[in-house]
Amino acid sequence: MSKTTRATQALAKSGTPFTVHTYDYDPTADRVGIQAAEALGEDPSRVLKTLMAEVDGKPVCVIVPSDCEVSMKKLAAAFKGKSANMMKPADAERLTGFVVGGISPFGQKKQVPTAMEEAALVHEAVYINGGQRGLQVRLAPRDALAALKAISAPVIA
Repeated sequence: MSKTTRATQALAKSGTPFTVHTYDYDPTADRVGIQAAEALGEDPSRVLKTLMAEVDGKPVCVIVPSDCEVSMKKLAAAFKGKSANMMKPADAERLTGFVVGGISPFGQKKQVPTAMEEAALVHEAVYINGGQRGLQVRLAPRDALAALKAISAPVIA
């Protein structure tokens, strides 16, 4: 497995401090984020999942703890929209350039507005997908926000 991806390159280029962590990705897992947390020996609230959605038909990225679900109503409100829905996996892959299970908010083909669940900011460090299945980057959540020019908002159900 390569530890250099578009995501890690984007983080390095931005000067964001991070470390790379690998784990055995299980493609049969019901919840990939929970499986990643278990494989890394971390609390699921510190292992964040990257999801692609649409607010009023426009693509957005949302980063939430792996043991939480996104509230579509709250997600729409975070981007001052009326409605939100999850993006189809094929559309998410085409937009980001990453495969499902390896979608990172960093280094996407087309950067889109991004929101991180505000509860994640209580942690000193979090894990976010590094652009490949089985690859996570560990960094301070505020550093992730800055690198992504993202907003923090209450987006979980």
